[in-house]
Amino acid sequence: MRHRVVVGFLLLLIATGAQAKEELLPAYERIVLDNGAVLLLSEKHDVPLIGLQAVLRGGAVADPADKSGVASLLAGMLEKGAGDRDSAGFAEAVAAVGGELSSSASLEAITIRAEFLSRDGELMLELVSDMLRRPTLDEEEFVKLRDRSVNLIKATKSSAPGQLLPAYGTAFLFGEHPYGNPVGGSEATLATITYEDLTTFYRDHVGGERLVISVVGDFNAAAMKDRLEKRFGDWPAAAKPLALVPEQPRVPGRRLLLVDVPGTTQTYFWAGNVAVPIRYPRRAELNLANTVFGGRYTSMLNTALRVESGLTYGAWSSLRRYSSGGYLVISSFTETSKTTQAIDVALDLQAQLRNAGIDKEQIESARNYVMGQFPPRLETASQLASQLAVLEQYQLDDAYINGYPTALAQVDPDGIAEVVEEVYAAPGDMVFVLIGDAAAIRHEVSNYGPVTEVSIADPRFRFPAPPQQ
Repeated sequence: MRHRVVVGFLLLLIATGAQAKEELLPAYERIVLDNGAVLLLSEKHDVPLIGLQAVLRGGAVADPADKSGVASLLAGMLEKGAGDRDSAGFAEAVAAVGGELSSSASLEAITIRAEFLSRDGELMLELVSDMLRRPTLDEEEFVKLRDRSVNLIKATKSSAPGQLLPAYGTAFLFGEHPYGNPVGGSEATLATITYEDLTTFYRDHVGGERLVISVVGDFNAAAMKDRLEKRFGDWPAAAKPLALVPEQPRVPGRRLLLVDVPGTTQTYFWAGNVAVPIRYPRRAELNLANTVFGGRYTSMLNTALRVESGLTYGAWSSLRRYSSGGYLVISSFTETSKTTQAIDVALDLQAQLRNAGIDKEQIESARNYVMGQFPPRLETASQLASQLAVLEQYQLDDAYINGYPTALAQVDPDGIAEVVEEVYAAPGDMVFVLIGDAAAIRHEVSNYGPVTEVSIADPRFRFPAPPQQ
């Protein structure tokens, strides 16, 4: 199957601008229940498996700023017993049929993912329904989970502080904006979250009108509709309406957060700015630009910082897009003594990208890479269920997937240059986060802009930006 899809993609590339012959998304039925819940059903009978994804719109953006982590804790608690089953009994029910069932929180959703044999569909639907509508929310389990979350952050600070760059980075970039909420919370915010906060969040932000259930696999669509409608059709709405997330403009000028880890021999750095939302119309140009710049091993960033100079073992550019915006950042790590050298190389490359653009050869290479990576993400029932749920969550039409090969085939250097100019921040408009030995790098990094300096031991991720100079 994979071979057939990849070949189809490559043939598409031969004729630039031609319409895609192959529908990448399967045929599916969209059903809106009376309470607003949306069902997406697609039969796929090649193997006796079903993939299911249940999305509750909301997520960490609904966390109060001083209690970041509530949505994440709730997602974790959904697996700790539901219906008539306690935590152990719930886990055993899933394991007994060899199924997979998990829940997680992101900025804009709480998501349940399940994969199971079609013969076990009734049991797994019962478990998913219980997770959403009848979670046990045991107080003792909540305390254990909250304490483990705090200890995990502490352990990460001690053993792998670079993993915390996105938490520090997005909090510093977005400030009090909801996208600045660290999804997993911080030591400071987790410590303030009570059991009452958990149950209040569940009451206020979980309900039928926020639900999207996508099911792909070996089932009868009519029967599956009946099953899901019986379980979710009478689910009342959440107590509070879904919050609208405002757009945030690009941050002007420069500012820097320096997180001090005394004695460390490396500096981890993150630098970028606010970018565009998921509905940005020129996704193909943007993705190819990011691939060339820092999205693969042979990218400009990794080639210059790892292959040619040996300043790091890896350098990337990350593009994240949400309903009302996102961010585009450079991230890497280097020896403490080479901190500014590595950062300067990265900044020079971003300036080069903006000024010189990308030539046809680079575009073609990136296009082939992206085309090769794309089809394998649309093969399994679970992958397809996930894609359909994302389309529904963000109100994207099927052309977002089915039209992507054609859009990629039509990208040219001029189009990429326009998108880079629009989306990539100028060198003078950058937000920096550095985790390293402040005593060794404090003076040099102050050249990048006003500095906020904090200790890695500080239990917060969110800090006020320094005043512009």
